[in-house]
Amino acid sequence: MADLLEENNQDKEDEVLFPGEDFKEMVEAGVFYGLRKTRTHPRMKSYILVNRGGLEIINLHKTLDTLENTLKFVKGKSTPDALVLVVASQPPARESGLKLAREFDFPFVENRWIGGTLTNFKVIRDRVKYYQKLKSDFSSGAFEKYTKKEKIGIEREIERLKTLIGGLENLTRLPDFIIIIDAKVHSTAIREAKRVKIPTVVFTNIDCNPGELDLFVVGNNKARSSISWFFGKMTEAIKEGRKSTPKIDDSSDAGKSEDKKQSEDNKKEEL
Repeated sequence: MADLLEENNQDKEDEVLFPGEDFKEMVEAGVFYGLRKTRTHPRMKSYILVNRGGLEIINLHKTLDTLENTLKFVKGKSTPDALVLVVASQPPARESGLKLAREFDFPFVENRWIGGTLTNFKVIRDRVKYYQKLKSDFSSGAFEKYTKKEKIGIEREIERLKTLIGGLENLTRLPDFIIIIDAKVHSTAIREAKRVKIPTVVFTNIDCNPGELDLFVVGNNKARSSISWFFGKMTEAIKEGRKSTPKIDDSSDAGKSEDKKQSEDNKKEEL
């Protein structure tokens, strides 16, 4: 690990390096691990530092460059009312993705992407409403008169829908942007987002075409520690964005409008 850190540091001797602690944090999280040379996309060659035993080592200076650009975007878009969809269905990514989504009450995809989630949003939203009603009716005892077999069938349907669309209950409208782990795994989600013009933030390895991505951070998206590092950075950026853009209180405007209306009514009565 120490020699990899040294090689990354020597790569840009004439440039001002990022803070040592941030750099060390990335090395310890294993962000620098790429893929086998045969899996590397030709347009990702500039993001590679060296090849060690057939494994490409990612240039962390390049990672920091992409991270800086991405964080700037996330901060700018993360207003208190912003809606972000988190897509992290792979086992190593699921826990960290759910943690971020639940912290901000964001919708999330933890199993697999449902085709049409964005391009056929109304249909998906109707299914979510059906799932919510089914849950509510079951909890309230609306199915008490049904037979045991029928109730078991309804329970199974609720569980099936929970697996498919349970994480989309908070997706009440199209999101402002989407955070995705692995461009290869979720290529359908990226294509749909492009069709409806929703920006994507992707944590990608070196196996995809960067020209097809809106914003991305290059790094090891296969390891739990590296993914956790990425989501940690996203969480910090969202919090900073929310702090710098306070939520607008419409109640005061509503009160002013009501006072104005009352004043106008009083004038009419006087006339």
